Amino acid sequence: MKFERTSGILLHPTSLPGKYGIGTLGIQAREFIDFLAKAKQHYWQVLPLGPTGFADSPYQCFSAHAGNPNLIDLEELVRDRLLTERDLETFPYLGDGSVNFELAIPERMRLLEVAFNRFTNLDDQRQKLKYRNFQKEHRWLNDYALFRAIHAAKAQKPWYTWEEPIKRRDPNAIIQYQQQLREEIEYQKFLQFIFFKQWLAIKDYAHKRSVRIIGDIPIYVALDSADTWANTSLFEFDSDQKPLLVGGVPPDYFSTSGQLWGNPIFRWREVREELYQWWVDRIRTNLLLFDVVRIDHFRGFAAYWAVPYGDKTAENGTWVTGPGSDFFESMIEQLGPLPVIAEDLGVITPDVNELRDMFRFPGMKILSFAFDSAEVNNYLPYTYGKNYVVYTGTHDNDTIVGWFRSASEPDRKFALEYLNHPEEEIHWAMIRLAWASVASTAIIPLQDLFGLDTTARMNIPGTTDNNWRWRARKDDFTDELAQKMAEITRLYGRIAR
Repeated sequence: MKFERTSGILLHPTSLPGKYGIGTLGIQAREFIDFLAKAKQHYWQVLPLGPTGFADSPYQCFSAHAGNPNLIDLEELVRDRLLTERDLETFPYLGDGSVNFELAIPERMRLLEVAFNRFTNLDDQRQKLKYRNFQKEHRWLNDYALFRAIHAAKAQKPWYTWEEPIKRRDPNAIIQYQQQLREEIEYQKFLQFIFFKQWLAIKDYAHKRSVRIIGDIPIYVALDSADTWANTSLFEFDSDQKPLLVGGVPPDYFSTSGQLWGNPIFRWREVREELYQWWVDRIRTNLLLFDVVRIDHFRGFAAYWAVPYGDKTAENGTWVTGPGSDFFESMIEQLGPLPVIAEDLGVITPDVNELRDMFRFPGMKILSFAFDSAEVNNYLPYTYGKNYVVYTGTHDNDTIVGWFRSASEPDRKFALEYLNHPEEEIHWAMIRLAWASVASTAIIPLQDLFGLDTTARMNIPGTTDNNWRWRARKDDFTDELAQKMAEITRLYGRIAR
């Protein structure tokens, strides 16, 4: 897929404003799309939309297919006659400055159960037919719903701690739990039906406003997920269903012990056909949800860092050759041209660049990496080719204002000389630099558009506390800001044709 010269904004839906403790797929999402259209932005980029598990991270989801029920908009359910205004009045005020996962999720689940009970008794055959068709169209749904139902029945304990028969998916145990947990299974299916309905309506609204959506596919899945439980043969597990190897990255300039993610590793060679089909299904679901997908840790398809399970750091890992071009040729053969952005950050070797370029996937450039005065690097704009997506920063980086304030004096001096701009409104100087670059696509996190400091940072890699909580405020989205962004976008030729 060829990317035309355009631009966009990165914002996870949880960061949208709203009354119910967390951003959702309702009117605020549509108003954000309206803001993008006013600002002449072509893309809305999001993080993975899956149901979150450990530490509320969108990169540790219970499913590679399912949507996050916490994003379901409650006011939309009033319009669907599944909730009432009086139901919503029982929801406590949680503020709008940050996501309050601890209080918001239980309150939201309480109301979603009310909506499910009303849906069960709803005399609307048209909706019931859509629900049945949804179940038929999504083959992953049965395993996912059963997994979540058992997970809830076992106080959210991970599947690899369950008793042997159900841990190993013994057919008799499966039947027993399907019967025992019939209502909870149906509830989990209902949540997915509503999520997909609401998200696809948002996607359709975006298309009508000439906005396209970029999604995110992490290369790995969570150890405690429906995917691993239902497909243990695809992963490096021993006979007791424990991982043999897990993912991470080796020690580098940023971390002397590397990063240990703990995600199970795929058995690329041993079960090629079965694993490739699983990936086809996964990508197909994502292409239903998104127009373009960013593949996180793309370098893992060329070679990946495999760490023995149980190690406390990533230091003792080894590089293992990945599936390479064979994988993408197979995906394209079955799915057609892939609208993919390759996340190629970190330790990148020539084989990664070759793989990316073989399929003409655009790579990524991060401007906040560009101003290390102590070394020459390839993040300065004059080093780019056209086939890149340039970001001021990502969800894993500090904001531009935060980065600049914490940078060393030589780095700040280098940045100011390069930008030829005073340090006031440094974020606008960096936005202009990204938009002026030759890269085909330019993206900014919304926090950088607002010029916010470190307190608005989305995630600090390697930590689990207080991440993913930042939220925008409705008053931040002004017509003046949209107009200024539109003028810059027009000036640097990034308005989509």
